[in-house]
Amino acid sequence: MDGYTFTTTVRVRFADTDAQGIAHNASYLVWYEVARVEYLRAYAGGYQALRDHGIEALVLESHCRYVVPAVFDDLLHVRTRCVGLRGARFRYEYSIVRDDGTLMADGYTAHACVDSATLKPTRVPDWLRAAITRVESSSSSTSTSSSSSS
Repeated sequence: MDGYTFTTTVRVRFADTDAQGIAHNASYLVWYEVARVEYLRAYAGGYQALRDHGIEALVLESHCRYVVPAVFDDLLHVRTRCVGLRGARFRYEYSIVRDDGTLMADGYTAHACVDSATLKPTRVPDWLRAAITRVESSSSSTSTSSSSSS
């Protein structure tokens, strides 16, 4: 669990669950997105800063390994780090841990920066690369809280 530089908190809503009362597999990808957006808000001026510079960060791939099912009202901590900045690409890694310390799921999303007008790949902007490098090379962790999953 070490090495994650950011944590945000979500609570499993009733709407996140299926007929068996278990969080739907797609909910985990939404929680990844919550963490990713909050990470950018905390360290790089938010996702809107990218958009203001004419850049979008598209998801190229997502992976989730489900370990223990989350259920309604579980309090989850989504731990996040950003790694592998190379050219236009980067990757977020996630670990979702219940409030009692139980690992619920882990995984990653791969991304690429593109020009918002043409959707052609463009390098990760220097200001974003610098912000991520600064955060990921630091030894301290930062946490924020969010009371819902969307």
